[in-house]
Amino acid sequence: MSKLSEPSKTHLLDRLVSYSLQGGLPLFFFILSLSLGIIALIYTPREEEPQIVVPMANVLVSAPGLSARQIEKQVTQPLEKLLSQITGVENVYSRTVSGRTIVTLRFFVGEDREDALLNVYTKLYSNQDKIPASVSNWLVKPVEVDDVPIVVAGLWSGNPDLYGDYELRRFADELTVELQQITDTNQINVIGGRSRVLNVQLNPQSMMARQTDALEVTRAIRAANQLLNAGILVMANTSIQLEAGDFVGSAEQLRDLVVNRVDGLPVYLKDIAEISDGPIETDHYSWLSFAAAHPLAKQFSADYPLVTLAVAKKRGANAVTVAEDVHQNLSRLSQELLPPEVHIEFLRDYGQTADDKVNNLVSSLGFAVLTVVLFIGIFLGWRPALVVGLAIPVCYGATLALDMAFGYTINRVTLFALILALGLLVDDPITGIDNIERYMRMGIGTLHENVIAAMAEIRPALLMSTLTIILAFIPLAFITGMMGPYMAPMAFNVPVAVTLSTVVAFIVTPWLASKALKPTEKSAIEGAAPGLYIRLVAPCIASRKAAWSLILLTLALFSLTVLLPVLRMVPLKLLPFDNKDEMQIVIDMPEGSTLEQTAAVTRQASALAARLPEIRSQAAYVGIPSAIDFNGLVRQYDYRVAPHLADIRLTLAPKAEREHQSHAILIRLRALLARLNKDGISIKVVEVPPGPPVISTLVAEIYGDTLTNYAQQRQAAGIVMQRLAKEPFVVDIDSSVEASQPRWRFQADKEKAALSGISTQTLAQTLTLANHGHVAGYLNLEREVQPIPIELRLPQHDRSNAQELAELPVKAHTPSGPVMTSLAELGEFVMSEVDSAIYHKDL
Repeated sequence: MSKLSEPSKTHLLDRLVSYSLQGGLPLFFFILSLSLGIIALIYTPREEEPQIVVPMANVLVSAPGLSARQIEKQVTQPLEKLLSQITGVENVYSRTVSGRTIVTLRFFVGEDREDALLNVYTKLYSNQDKIPASVSNWLVKPVEVDDVPIVVAGLWSGNPDLYGDYELRRFADELTVELQQITDTNQINVIGGRSRVLNVQLNPQSMMARQTDALEVTRAIRAANQLLNAGILVMANTSIQLEAGDFVGSAEQLRDLVVNRVDGLPVYLKDIAEISDGPIETDHYSWLSFAAAHPLAKQFSADYPLVTLAVAKKRGANAVTVAEDVHQNLSRLSQELLPPEVHIEFLRDYGQTADDKVNNLVSSLGFAVLTVVLFIGIFLGWRPALVVGLAIPVCYGATLALDMAFGYTINRVTLFALILALGLLVDDPITGIDNIERYMRMGIGTLHENVIAAMAEIRPALLMSTLTIILAFIPLAFITGMMGPYMAPMAFNVPVAVTLSTVVAFIVTPWLASKALKPTEKSAIEGAAPGLYIRLVAPCIASRKAAWSLILLTLALFSLTVLLPVLRMVPLKLLPFDNKDEMQIVIDMPEGSTLEQTAAVTRQASALAARLPEIRSQAAYVGIPSAIDFNGLVRQYDYRVAPHLADIRLTLAPKAEREHQSHAILIRLRALLARLNKDGISIKVVEVPPGPPVISTLVAEIYGDTLTNYAQQRQAAGIVMQRLAKEPFVVDIDSSVEASQPRWRFQADKEKAALSGISTQTLAQTLTLANHGHVAGYLNLEREVQPIPIELRLPQHDRSNAQELAELPVKAHTPSGPVMTSLAELGEFVMSEVDSAIYHKDL
């Protein structure tokens, strides 16, 4: 036997190569990898972004009547101190306003979500004895990534006079019952529209004339709307279930309800109130409009009432499959349940975008593989190219199988990692096939001996290159913050793919080479013309001077490249901008703005956005938040419930139909909306970030000492905003400092009220009922999806100013008997300003 075969007896890898040349092991590995890869590609869940587990929880505390400063001292600070004791808490945030506070716990990324929430509940419940008496209610609400809807469908009516937001809301409630039956669906929320309510609009003049006040009406309705189980009655050897009472079943029954008796005559509810069964009073708006890029833009050119269905998926479910099921069910239900005038417009479909993105990246991956094989074929020949081309899918198949086994999904980062790994994993097969071919050209020994010797020669280089690449990418697994789990597929897939390429190089490549390559005659090699590589490199190493010149030129080019980001000639970014199909306009009006003022500005912003030809549709939400995305989840956009807040969800034309990417469209849109940023109005254009979400691109946090006045911190924030406005490329500047908002407080004359037998609590409850409304009970109907509240409130025109509110009647209990009086007789409204919010961050 030739000396070329001697290494096979001294090294394990050489013996492995020798064994693989028999064909059994590489063939098994080849078929197994391809089979598992196909299975993984089909069954691994597909998502647009990697799963990022960010354990967060909001603790909502109500302490009615206390000022923001009181709650800060008595509730917020002790609660922050208590919650910061929990293991794994990274930061504790809080926002304190009059009457309530929200404390947000953010755990370190990677903390077990169940353990984190269990620790929060345990800490709070074990310290209930320390809860101040002023706290009336507290609630823990976990913040979960899986609460982000993957499908957002808008129900809109082409005939608003026939089907308005009230009817659309009722349709949407019925659809949620059917959609909830879809496998792997999570929360399904209905956003917008007015729900059904039994409106009881009190008439103050009639109440005064009939000596009846609002609280009496509440007690009468509550007492009449009772049905109780009275136990079991045995009669004639039969057990009979006994019930007592009855529910109010209709508006007609409620009208005939006796709420008081005056001089022996009954006072019916219809005598002192207007009762109607219909939509609740408007406290928000939502509408849909179509822009030029939408096929329906010419047919439907107005704004149409909109009610939104937001469907989320369970953790680990395939977004593509769930989204397809939602589409199929909505298509069926729209034909079975919805009238022809009601349509469905899909405002978000992460299943479709995830599938498209994965398919595009798979196509890019296939194109990259084809390109690599083509170039190898040009320079090395079609036989080596065939060997490398067969080795690549083996590496990818095994890598995808391991992704599925370790719980990774197929997403944009996973596929980007595989594309990046392509240029690395082909090095080992190329090196192996090239050296095997070189040994064959030498013509020494048998084919078996040449293959073993060739692989033995390059063994140290293959192992060291693989180890170097692994060491280069492993640090990605130790990145802190949300970027860590976001880049985890990169830290996993690249080292795994490169490691598998080395395994393939020692098992599959030698076997394929022994089958595909043919020995080349030495005479043919000697007569061949010098290759392109030799002609290029030879002059550079012909002399020492030429070699040094090449080194200096390389150093100069490297230095110039390093200076490009320093001189801002090349933007320095961690991740490139993504080409999304949606973006958001966030509108913040001054805190004292009315719902109608906010809606007017929202329509102006919508009209400006419609000028862009890439805009397809616009869904506007005024007074309520839209269906949140992951970015909005972290920024807590779901708490944007106020008359001065609004946002517009923009859907763009498909990528194939527009020239510009979403970021370029956003820049043009921001310039269009800049004219509206005046008089305290803040309008920001928000795009879904290419990586994990953050509060904002640049956040300046202003802290003070223990004795620093909070007003000074607000003043400092204004100065910082002015300075940031002078910085180039800084846009959409906003702060947490709120504008002043007027407040009316009814201050009772306690002595006069006490002499009248009326408590301060009675006055507060009466005024709250008159303006905010009070649910006295529910209309219990079997076919309704949602319970129908019986709500008492004054009509809008009777509570439009303080003077009319002051005429609200209350019943005074004097020694001579009940006497009707008004709020104006027992106190007065005092004008002041609402307490500004106080923010904390526990460092």
